[in-house]
Amino acid sequence: MSVNSSNLYNTTGIRLPKDACVVIVRTLWNAATIDKLEAGCLKILKENNVQYKLIQVPGAFEITFAIKKYWEQHKYKEDKPHAFIALGCVLRGDTPHFEYVCHAVTDGILQLNLQLPVPTIFGILTVENQQQIDERTGGNHGHKGEEAAASAIQMMAMVESFK
Repeated sequence: MSVNSSNLYNTTGIRLPKDACVVIVRTLWNAATIDKLEAGCLKILKENNVQYKLIQVPGAFEITFAIKKYWEQHKYKEDKPHAFIALGCVLRGDTPHFEYVCHAVTDGILQLNLQLPVPTIFGILTVENQQQIDERTGGNHGHKGEEAAASAIQMMAMVESFK
């Protein structure tokens, strides 16, 4: 079954905070895949006139540290983010490393969502092979970069609606 992410993540008419800003934290590891996720993410943010900043970290394990540190350094500044998007790809290999990294990143993003006053969107692919990457970067499972950006927009609007 083909998935059309634009139907699942409609951002039409959403009320965003003034000067809405998203910080995207992306990995250098699996760069070709992350470049595709980033391109989809930026497409949706630009279509919705959302400002963004890009931060690069070596791998998925370092994403949560970067988000926490960025928030600590910017939470009282005018350019503080209204949401974070974590972009990474963990590809299964021959060792248990896959499970350790996936669990740590998932738990880290959960903890950020419980501790920070702004949402952190899970844009991490956890895949077995290149085919699954292709299916999730514009293939029959949609585009996870676009979905992450749309989720960030929806979550920022939700937080704004609580004011």
